[in-house]
Amino acid sequence: MTPFTKYQKTVIAILGFLQFTVILDFMIMSPLGAILMPTLNITPGQFGWVVSAYAFSAGIAGFLSAGFADRFDRKRMLLFFYTGFIAGTFLCGIVQDYRLLVGARIVTGLFGGVIGSIVFAIITDLFPFEARGRVFGVVQTAFASSQILGIPMGLYFSNHWGWHAPFLMIVAVGIVAGFAIMFLLQPIRGHLDQPQTQSAFRHLRSTLSDPWYLQAFFTTALLVTGGFMLMPFSSAFTVHNLGIGLDQLPVVYIVTGFTAMLAGPLLGRASDAFGKFRMFCIGTFLSIVMIVIYTRMQSSTLGGLILINSIMFIGITSRMISAQALVSGIPSPDKRGAFMAIQSSIQQVSGGVASMWAGWIVVESKSGSIGNFDLLGDVVVAVMVLTMSAMFFVNRNLQSKVAAARTVLPT
Repeated sequence: MTPFTKYQKTVIAILGFLQFTVILDFMIMSPLGAILMPTLNITPGQFGWVVSAYAFSAGIAGFLSAGFADRFDRKRMLLFFYTGFIAGTFLCGIVQDYRLLVGARIVTGLFGGVIGSIVFAIITDLFPFEARGRVFGVVQTAFASSQILGIPMGLYFSNHWGWHAPFLMIVAVGIVAGFAIMFLLQPIRGHLDQPQTQSAFRHLRSTLSDPWYLQAFFTTALLVTGGFMLMPFSSAFTVHNLGIGLDQLPVVYIVTGFTAMLAGPLLGRASDAFGKFRMFCIGTFLSIVMIVIYTRMQSSTLGGLILINSIMFIGITSRMISAQALVSGIPSPDKRGAFMAIQSSIQQVSGGVASMWAGWIVVESKSGSIGNFDLLGDVVVAVMVLTMSAMFFVNRNLQSKVAAARTVLPT
């Protein structure tokens, strides 16, 4: 494998740090669920809307930005939307009731929902397909890092200074990330070498009308729906059903996240070395086994829960890294920004739909325990199997494209 240059390593570090803050803003809602529902006196369904508000607004923003995504320097776009994301997160840190919190999450999503697509477009612009598994493997550790550092700190802050404190913590860290983007990231304008001859609307329409792209979008929707349905109520299930104390939750997240963080780069290398679709299938089978076990647990020791969560997250991480690397080979250079923006939009909306469906499936008893969690697990397993089938066709089409390109003789 060709080693990365010093600047490439810097870019990976910046994008990973950036993703850490954005992902933390979304993931912090899961452990805060056990605090927000009694504090704001809201139902599981209403809490599902708090999570979905961000996702739906992010999806709308990503879709609307798709037509313009390939018309500007990616660094400038990244700075603009990241600034708005920090402002929205600050609003979450000062609101006082349920309705205002939903509104603040909408503002945050309008800006935060576009950031992921810009990050993925930058990776696709700067790194060859053969190395993207390694890149996504490192960037994907942002999920794990948010558990190791962010979520435990967020829980600690919320337990001592209220549920607003984690959002203000994200703002402080995000300002540092913003300065890193401003001063260390170079302009990214290679995609502008091919001037856009279509209007923004036609550029969006041509991207949406490509059958191969539509197949990838459908697969992405399934991937995210299956991957996020358990998240909103996992903390409440852990505390009220499994008997793990709220003060022990940070330990669960730290150890699980640390395991996933170590596994991420290794799984990324494995995706490049052994095949991205093969690693996706391995991750899917491992995830299914652990989800069936986890959602049917009635009680657990702290050590047993950590072991099951760690293995489950290795499977989920393997699916996400290999899927991102595989799908990154689909769009042409002049449509990467639009493709990634639409895909990000679909991811956000699918995450919102997953949270909403989960809120409809599970029920909360007077004691706070979560019912129908095993049924929710069965739904997740079914979606994962369907996703693997869809990903098979995406991989087959991509391999056909690569094979056709190799048979073209130079003129």
